[in-house]
Amino acid sequence: MTDDLTAREPVLLSFGPGALGTAFGAGPDEQVQLVRPGARTSYPTDVLARLDADATAILARYPQPRSALLPLLHLVQAEDGYITPAGIDFCADVVGLTGAEVTAVATFYSMYRRGPTGDYLVGVCTNTLCAIMGGDAIESALQEHLGVESGGTTDDGAVTLEHVECNAACDYAPVIMVNWEFFDNQTPESARALVDALRRGDVPTPARGVAPCTFRETERILAGFPDPRDGVDDAPSAGDASLAGLRVAHEKGMYAPDPELPGNRE
Repeated sequence: MTDDLTAREPVLLSFGPGALGTAFGAGPDEQVQLVRPGARTSYPTDVLARLDADATAILARYPQPRSALLPLLHLVQAEDGYITPAGIDFCADVVGLTGAEVTAVATFYSMYRRGPTGDYLVGVCTNTLCAIMGGDAIESALQEHLGVESGGTTDDGAVTLEHVECNAACDYAPVIMVNWEFFDNQTPESARALVDALRRGDVPTPARGVAPCTFRETERILAGFPDPRDGVDDAPSAGDASLAGLRVAHEKGMYAPDPELPGNRE
């Protein structure tokens, strides 16, 4: 069967501000949009100078400018609280890519936000194990308690709630992350108490790690700049459940192969 392509109506995709989400069937209010009311389209001179200095420090760590794109996206997210058209253009200029190429990366990874984010990004794991252990119930309880849907931010701008597919902490299911810090073995009651404390400014310390800083401060750390929090180098990063297998391996004299021995390098 032959298809006459010349008889078909052409499909036109417009590019530029506001076009990305629309081209893929998304309405202007959906969170796939990078261009939204109030989003920055350019940076003031003083902000641009500060970002340029930080970008220079980031670029110095990489052999090729484009290799620095991920930390640069964290840098502009630290500035704006999410990825804005101004942030896209800045990163594109710094690494020598097009805006479309930078946008493709920014929209691929879920850690880059597409809308304004509260001081504390609260992620409830709803993947298999956490869901079985109560993750879905926790998410529902927080939606009702905070009065927001998943992806929404409280009126005071303190908390943005989202569900995540996996926090990679199944040993402690169900788990909540606050700006990437783990809060283990949660229940609806403990989750409500957690977000209430965040909204009061009484930020609790998790069982592993140190008390979360704000989302924008966290993003600057993820961009590769020093973590200013006290005790961050000494805080426990793993708990007993995660280390159980390691202890058994040591008790049985099991160790990873020496990579320097012949045959172990492949």
